Amino acid sequence: MIPVSAHSGLIRAAALLAGIASSWWCGGTASAQAVPNAGVPVMTLEQALAYARDHQPQIRSALAELAARRAESRIPRAQWQPQVGATAQILVGTTNNTTASYLNVPEIDLPRIGGTKSATSGDWSPSPSTIAALTVDQQVYDFGRIAAQISVADALAEISRANADSIALDVQLGVEESFHAVLAAKEVLSATEDAYRRALTHRDFAQAGTRSGLRPPIDLTRAQADVAQLGVRRIRALSGLQAARAGLAAAMASDSLEVDAQPGPADEGPGPAFAEALRVAAQKNPLIMAALAHVRAQHSATSAITHELYPNVFASAGLSVRAGGAAPTTGDTPFGNGWLPDVANWHLGLVLQWNIFDGTVLARRSAAKAREEAARADLDVARMSVTLGTERAYLDLDAALKALPGLTESVAAAQANHAQAEARFRAGLGNVLELADAETLLTTAQLELAVGQFSVARARAELGRAMGQTTAPANQRTGKGS
Repeated sequence: MIPVSAHSGLIRAAALLAGIASSWWCGGTASAQAVPNAGVPVMTLEQALAYARDHQPQIRSALAELAARRAESRIPRAQWQPQVGATAQILVGTTNNTTASYLNVPEIDLPRIGGTKSATSGDWSPSPSTIAALTVDQQVYDFGRIAAQISVADALAEISRANADSIALDVQLGVEESFHAVLAAKEVLSATEDAYRRALTHRDFAQAGTRSGLRPPIDLTRAQADVAQLGVRRIRALSGLQAARAGLAAAMASDSLEVDAQPGPADEGPGPAFAEALRVAAQKNPLIMAALAHVRAQHSATSAITHELYPNVFASAGLSVRAGGAAPTTGDTPFGNGWLPDVANWHLGLVLQWNIFDGTVLARRSAAKAREEAARADLDVARMSVTLGTERAYLDLDAALKALPGLTESVAAAQANHAQAEARFRAGLGNVLELADAETLLTTAQLELAVGQFSVARARAELGRAMGQTTAPANQRTGKGS
């Protein structure tokens, strides 16, 4: 029930980051031009999530569906309220009464003519008849039929609530991944800018050395090539940042074309234990909650159909006035000859209805039981899917967390190597190729660290999605606790 999956935002964010990373190793020209970051709103992750909850059409649609289901759940409850009916009729027709017997069936309308005198042959002359009546029916006892119907409606509302929670989690996951993609793109741009500034310094140093004759011309041409290449990568990195901001704006359903991310405190703690993650996922994942509600709905539907064969007791009270113009068996014709309803009646009654045997109801019950078994099978599939998804997200987070210290050490080592290469180059002991190799090593390590940090943030978000962890405002909207 997710019309536009928020997972597409995840895929776009990951693809975007991969594209940014590939720009370090791939050649080509850039078509985008650097534009200033003017008028772009900046939000924290909490602000972005709150905005998405208020503006995402997917969430609003899911909440509207939930409200509709809750309104529908009040329909069977209304059967306990009194039913008031009224009628006023004028009827003209023949009144040839006889002792024939018949059954009242809903497909055929048969006027009551039992109060008229019995005739031996048909008379096609019409007689008028009028009636006005008011009746009140009240359900007295239903042997559990209405309760079973209420259970069906409530279970359907539970399915809608689980679907709303699932959509809220999908939107949250898309916003979190897009948010961290913006942060990663900013890290890539920062590394690119630093590399470009160093390349300019190296070019100027090589140019001065070439003029003084201390450096061969190849050092200058190589430094100039590095500056040109890094200039292209700066444009690519800025374009990638703009695309990441646009992806965040789309995930939030923002009116702005781009939204920038303001970094907050980093979550450096370890992930939950695997057994705990599986336990929480089994209890809170909306996919399982929806499947459980579906099983309950099918079970309640089977019970509701079964209760259609149970008795039903209701009370009836009514007041009516009537008159008929046909000649009665005994007595006189009422005043007005049937055109004026002036004969008053009232009644009080307790009625027992019982549909003892109905083959159609039994067939429906059998079909409902089959659907119930299918729903139980779907529940097993949902549990297996959630277990596998939780395990995959847990392993992804574990691997990303284990790789992060090595990536940090790699950056520190690359920085030290670059400092040594730069010192050797300035002292005339190293050549430009040695410096370029150190520069590539440093920028690559910085880029891989940005990707690694993004991988950790994305894996945390995916594990939280699998465990059904959402923020409090979303829970309050769907009526579900955290």
